[in-house]
Amino acid sequence: MWKILNKYVIILKVIKIDKIIPGGQALGTEESGKKVFFWNALPGELVTEYKTTKNKSTFSEAIALRVENPSKYRVEPKDKCFLSTSPWQIIDYKYELKLKQELVVEIFREHRIDINTPEIVTDGKDYYYRNKMEYALYWDNEQQKIRLAFHGRGSHQKIPIYNSSIERPEIFQAATTIVDDLNARHEEARKFQSLLLRCNQNGEVSGGLFENKKPHPHFKNLTDTILGYDYSYSPNGFFQINLPVYELALNEIKKYISTDEVLDLYAGVGTIGLSVARDKHLTLVECDKYAFNEMAKNITIEGPQDITKTILFPTICDNGSKLASEPRNDGSERSGLEKGLFSNITAILAKSENVLQYIKPSQTVILDPPRSGCDKKLINKLLEVTPSKIIYLSCNPATQARDVELLLEKYHIDEVKTFNFFPHTPHIENLIVLSL
Repeated sequence: MWKILNKYVIILKVIKIDKIIPGGQALGTEESGKKVFFWNALPGELVTEYKTTKNKSTFSEAIALRVENPSKYRVEPKDKCFLSTSPWQIIDYKYELKLKQELVVEIFREHRIDINTPEIVTDGKDYYYRNKMEYALYWDNEQQKIRLAFHGRGSHQKIPIYNSSIERPEIFQAATTIVDDLNARHEEARKFQSLLLRCNQNGEVSGGLFENKKPHPHFKNLTDTILGYDYSYSPNGFFQINLPVYELALNEIKKYISTDEVLDLYAGVGTIGLSVARDKHLTLVECDKYAFNEMAKNITIEGPQDITKTILFPTICDNGSKLASEPRNDGSERSGLEKGLFSNITAILAKSENVLQYIKPSQTVILDPPRSGCDKKLINKLLEVTPSKIIYLSCNPATQARDVELLLEKYHIDEVKTFNFFPHTPHIENLIVLSL
């Protein structure tokens, strides 16, 4: 049976939920054998009413609207907008941690890797942890004013919000102030693409509005301290979302660095390598020029140690060769190696798979790739050169397991540890330490 409600087809069937799958949805099966992947449902529950958000011939995705036999692990979500921001708000927090441990084991088992249930690390703060948030803007026809909004899960529909507890309170307060100012000036929501705000650990907020058909503005940089070192970053650039838990992960990484040479691939703005190996012979590789420029600034920011040496900035072509020269900002030429302050640190602007010549047997190699994982050329080079240790931090255990399966040809796993960077969401950050 089905009915129409608010332009959506509401399905009236009874589907039992079997389990939570990697990715965070709950799996159920229709009588026909078709799989349904649910949000807002837990193992053992009976979904009796649901809204389909994607319908394919072999599976569908849906949001449960009514359940019977509710799970003992189901809790009342803190926010009405939880499906947009943090769909696991319906799960008891201790059960969430257990689920994430089990999912990591399951993912690695799918790649023929048996691991013990990993320890899961959290700072115990499961709300008000995000230091970055991007809001949509919604026009309230009834009140004739702009409201903050999120997009509904599985749709482009904007849902107005009146509270949100996943981001730091300073961010939501600043967002509310900006919207109040827009309404005081009688602006219209359709003028704006979104509102992006970021907050550092001291509660300072930076960011602002993105206007339609206009270039994104440059916002004032923020500064945060990580393991005693200061880092500068742009609010709309890449930087870790949950710094307290990130520091716990960095402390774990630091324990496994036993070589004098460290290669940090996919380095971003440099927070991993510079936090755990600034006193080593450190090479950092990043392909995004904006992140690289932030990294260059972060290398020269003083930390707790007084290091007064030289930094080298080789400029790398896409094919991996060094450029003989490149223009300065004033139009003159400079050599491919630009001398600065710290000779033990080298920063390279290139794709990690294009600077394979920097991989050495005597190194510890740090990997923190995007969700797609490591390039196959990089994995093959690691197997060829066999650096003494590989430390692999991943935001996607599925691609991490794929890469580790290949690396196990010559390496073995020393440590697996899971970090709950994103409480009340299905996202998992996983650390693997490999040695020969």
